[in-house]
Amino acid sequence: MDIQNTVSVIGSGTMGNGIAHVFSMCSKITQVVLVDLNDSILNQAKLIIKKNMDRQIKKNIINKEQAENAYNKILFTNDIGNINHSDLVIEAVKEDADIKAAVFSNIDKLTSSDCILASNTSSISINQIANSTKKPQNVIGMHFMNPVPIMKLVEIIKGTKTDNSVVKKTLDYVNLINKTPVECNDAPGFVSNRILMPMINEAAFTYMENIASVDAIDSIMMLGMGHPMGPLKLADLIGIDVCVSIMDVLYEGFKDEKYKACPILNEMIQNNKLGMKSGEGFYKY
Repeated sequence: MDIQNTVSVIGSGTMGNGIAHVFSMCSKITQVVLVDLNDSILNQAKLIIKKNMDRQIKKNIINKEQAENAYNKILFTNDIGNINHSDLVIEAVKEDADIKAAVFSNIDKLTSSDCILASNTSSISINQIANSTKKPQNVIGMHFMNPVPIMKLVEIIKGTKTDNSVVKKTLDYVNLINKTPVECNDAPGFVSNRILMPMINEAAFTYMENIASVDAIDSIMMLGMGHPMGPLKLADLIGIDVCVSIMDVLYEGFKDEKYKACPILNEMIQNNKLGMKSGEGFYKY
């Protein structure tokens, strides 16, 4: 397997620090560069990665020496210039097309001609993102699932200009970190969120229309459909604002009313009920 050994991650929030964590655990990766302009978020990422590694030690998944070696591979930095020797760069910033376009335009200039430029976007078109670069053949989607250290799936999204060699190398990287890559083509929401988000949206309508309580909706889906977590609890985990953002991408992409976000979700955003991260969503935390 021809894998190069420096991986950079742009954005150190929930997904970014998880991605940095799993790559740092890989013996074939010599350095992970984790970039964030916000010192507070970057410092929080340090604590979260440390905490998650400690949890893995307690569960005998890794030992203390492995955790220390992995943690020491990570360069936490505000300077995006540190990505210039990267073989793979994974963008994990806010799910906003304009922000992602700006990031990709920047990393395109800072990286080599054969560096893979990947996005952890959960819904935004890979073709649209690739248009922000001068090497669209290197752009690909690597959609990790939350929580990254635990969830096995990585949805691999190929754009119309993505080179086949880039796809192969990306699959190799995912296999290297003991995750399962599954390929799909570029379309709004890809596969995962094109199916998942309308289900969450319908669950929100079911609650808004007083058909059942939050607990009842989640219990029915868990006990009757075999889901490990109910859709409203999952919405809280993902973030209500993120759910609405993805529904908006689906609506804009397909121009179909069935993808319009449930009004109660927008009300929750206005009231800062964003789910777990704000302390309250459909549930209180």
